[in-house]
Amino acid sequence: MTDDAYLFLIDDAAAVLGVAPAAVGDLACMETPAVHAWLDAQGSTPTSPRLRLVPPEERGAVPEGAERLPVPLSEEELSRVRQHMASAAHARVEEELLAYRDCTGARDELIGRALAVGVPPHRIVELTGVDVATVTAAAGGR
Repeated sequence: MTDDAYLFLIDDAAAVLGVAPAAVGDLACMETPAVHAWLDAQGSTPTSPRLRLVPPEERGAVPEGAERLPVPLSEEELSRVRQHMASAAHARVEEELLAYRDCTGARDELIGRALAVGVPPHRIVELTGVDVATVTAAAGGR
């Protein structure tokens, strides 16, 4: 878990501040008794257009005097909140970076499998764009 994000209520539902939790998708914190009790006490619901969520680094944006509740988010949930808060161009680039991270995270395993089935190192270099030293290191010196 990360530092706490903040749920809060705004007066003007048209205000562009934070992100509506319902827009982010399933968030574990929204199912907790603490959040349910807080929403009940505020006379609100999880789908209220006045309900907003900000990541920890944006908590200073919560209007002074706004009803707020700190909530824990997983890294994945926090990433989704940040993506929803970003501009469309920013969000697209972040999605590309996440895809890159996901595909490179298994690079060494993929190179090892390629070598195991007989793909020559020079061909792996041509197909992946990585250098020979990277192929050798990923292969464990094979």
